[in-house]
Amino acid sequence: MKIISWNINGIRAVIKKGFLEFLKKENPDILCLQEIKIDDNARNKEEFDFLDYDEFWNSAKRPGYSGTMMLIKNSLEDQVVSKKIYTHDEGRVQILEMKKFFLVNVYFPNSKDDLSRLDYKIKFNDKLLSHIKTLDKKKSVVVCGDYNVAHQEIDIARPKENEGLSGFTHEERNWMTKFLKNGFIDTFRYLNPKKIQYSWWSFRAGARVRNVGWRIDYFCVSKKFIKNIKNAYILDKVMGSDHAPIGIDLF
Repeated sequence: MKIISWNINGIRAVIKKGFLEFLKKENPDILCLQEIKIDDNARNKEEFDFLDYDEFWNSAKRPGYSGTMMLIKNSLEDQVVSKKIYTHDEGRVQILEMKKFFLVNVYFPNSKDDLSRLDYKIKFNDKLLSHIKTLDKKKSVVVCGDYNVAHQEIDIARPKENEGLSGFTHEERNWMTKFLKNGFIDTFRYLNPKKIQYSWWSFRAGARVRNVGWRIDYFCVSKKFIKNIKNAYILDKVMGSDHAPIGIDLF
């Protein structure tokens, strides 16, 4: 099974930038998207064709903001147990229960440049972690998405210059450490311990061209599930958003 996660920075925008061609080329079994930026009212007025995929939407109430979505191959229908939305009006979390594992698609809050949402983010993260630990008692959990934090210095091009800034505060990094200590593994770093590769670049000053980036998108899995992970990777050549898609292949 191939699962890809991507913060697309707007579903309508990314479709205009070759999204369907990407979908055909990569052909994931499940595609988890963050920041779809379309509310239910606007979505119902438009027609989307996602080939042979079943759509699972979780839009924010606020128009043009946040939101998550999953595209699930129709052929996987017999493996899907349930689809649930984690209660939140910003549309940040979806939970897909498969026969062998839970897949949790998350757009974690951004603490903002002035850190005005840092406390909110940590509270959100803690509450979600508690729920994920409950799921983990039932079966393994895969948590993917835009975590909005570079965990270690290897995950950011300029750690010294960004220390204490949004996405690289001690509070956010410490929470990521806590999350992993609660029985989860960062698949990319586990399989690529010394690899320097990023998943997000600022739109400013040609950061992507110069590869001055951050790795803030992750697939983390229950420790008991790591044996099922064949590969973890970042598709940093794929354009269409300020984020690159990331993926895992399962045995």
